[in-house]
Amino acid sequence: MAALLKGAEVARVLTESLQAEAAALKARGVTPGLAILRVGTRGEDLSYERAATNRCEKIGIAARRIILPEDITQERLLAEIEALNADRAIHGVLMLRPLPRHLDDARACASLLPAKDMDGVTGGSMTAVYAGTGNGYPPCTAEACVALLKHYGIAIRGKRVVVIGRSLVIGRPVSMLLLAEHATVTICHSATRNLPEICREADILIVATGQAGLIGTQSVRPGQVVLDVGIHANPDGTLCGDVRFDEVEPVVEAITPVPGGVGTVTTAILARHVIAAAKKTLEA
Repeated sequence: MAALLKGAEVARVLTESLQAEAAALKARGVTPGLAILRVGTRGEDLSYERAATNRCEKIGIAARRIILPEDITQERLLAEIEALNADRAIHGVLMLRPLPRHLDDARACASLLPAKDMDGVTGGSMTAVYAGTGNGYPPCTAEACVALLKHYGIAIRGKRVVVIGRSLVIGRPVSMLLLAEHATVTICHSATRNLPEICREADILIVATGQAGLIGTQSVRPGQVVLDVGIHANPDGTLCGDVRFDEVEPVVEAITPVPGGVGTVTTAILARHVIAAAKKTLEA
């Protein structure tokens, strides 16, 4: 039976540490502030907004929700972002995406100051992740993967990591973060040949395909650590990941559950970014 890498314990430890940091900032006259910018009422956005708001309340971060109508114009959205850029009480902005199709997502992301970009959507954040320079922060879910591995004492340096998925949200940034930790990283995708064989070579397998149940026993071996980043709703209302958990769990050494794994850590990483951004205002 595999060890379960539960996110709740990781989030608890991070939260306790961040509570102390938020209190120290407030003692110096700075209340960390996060703006959550939501366009429309997508269920996924509402869920993440609630989770992020609750995490901020526990830590002592002032979370402000900016809720915009589904049919908002591009010009008004950009004006809202510019107002947040100029607001000194807001240290970080979480813009929930994807935006409605009539909006230019790339233009909206580009208008946000990298220093206030809490989820790695700007070019400045990408430069920070890929080149180690610039402002901004990695996408929260990608960083949550690394935080979870470190919390459970899973060695990264020198390990062979296979990442399935090449999105700018998880696949590519988590690969760069693990490379910075001196792992040897292989990125796989829909055109990868012999995917199960490559997966079995990994010490750490990170699955972020967006396809429910894609990975089964043919892609794993004993001794592996598996992080399942996917989350999907089954017809009966239960949740599942990109990994067929019931098949894979008896084989590998450790695995994240879905729900209750990587996603649970994400809002704590978001809060960590806000605290870091607030600290930078004092340094400035």
